[in-house]
This record gives sequence, structure tokens and C-alpha cells, in this order.
Amino acid sequence: MLSEKDFINTVEQHQQILFKVCNMYMDTKADREDLFQEILLNAWKGSKNFKGDSKFSTWLYSVALNTAISFFKKEKKIQLTLDSASSTHLHDPSDVQQEQLEAMNKAIAELSAIDKAIVMLYLEDYSYRHVAEIMGITANNVAVKMNRIKTILKESSKKHLHQ
Repeated sequence: MLSEKDFINTVEQHQQILFKVCNMYMDTKADREDLFQEILLNAWKGSKNFKGDSKFSTWLYSVALNTAISFFKKEKKIQLTLDSASSTHLHDPSDVQQEQLEAMNKAIAELSAIDKAIVMLYLEDYSYRHVAEIMGITANNVAVKMNRIKTILKESSKKHLHQ
């Protein structure tokens, strides 16, 4: 079990995880701050159960994602913001890369909360095994979900590109 001081120091070392999760699930600063506090509270409550069987960052990702998904559902938030791209308009229509990025962000925003979590971990270069450990599912299930998600994202981003 971590002492309060050890918990605070360890969370500070891994706070980027919390920021990424909060940014993935909440679109306003106030909502991100509320979610951040909720994650910290749940992590502190659950820290007595952290045995060190996995890396602290893996455990913290799991707590953060589970909290975010619950918070997301409870608040009935259906919008994802990745660098505010989904809510901004293109300023230079000739910038194809920007247009493609925006289309992909809109497509990700349409995914379920769990699929967003898997995509976020995938984009962080986590292995399927590591994603499975964080999400509490099998690596095979992650692989199947990622194949389905990739297909959905391809189709959805094409749709958004042509809007």
C-alpha cells in the first residue's frame, strides 16, 4: 500500500495519463477538471488495492479510463475533443492534412466510450496485451475490436472528409 506522500509523488510522475484521459472524454475545461478530481479520488480510494502486480501507470490508466467511462455515461456526454479539432472549422481548405486530421477526429468522436479508450491507448503505442490488461479484456478481444474500429474510422472519416 502506498503512503499518501508516495501516492502523490507517483501520481505527479504520471499525471499526463490523467490529462490525456480527461481531454479524451470531456470537452470543457470545467468538465475536465471535475473528471480529473474524480479520477484522483478513485485512484486514492483504490490505491490500497494496488499490489504492484502491474506497472503503476497501467493501473492508473485502468482507474482513469473506468472512471472516465462511468463519468461520461453518468453525465451523458457524447462528444470527444482532441485538441478542439472536432469543434473548429477549417481556415485553409487547401490544407489536406489538416482536413484529414479533422475528419479523423470527428470520426473518433463518434465512437463509443470504450472504443475511444482503446483508440487512445493504441495511439499511445501500447501493445494489444497492454491495452487488454488496462481494459480488463483479452488481447484477442482488443485485436478484434481494433480491426472493427479501424473499419469504422475509415468509413466515418471518408464521410466527414466529403462534408
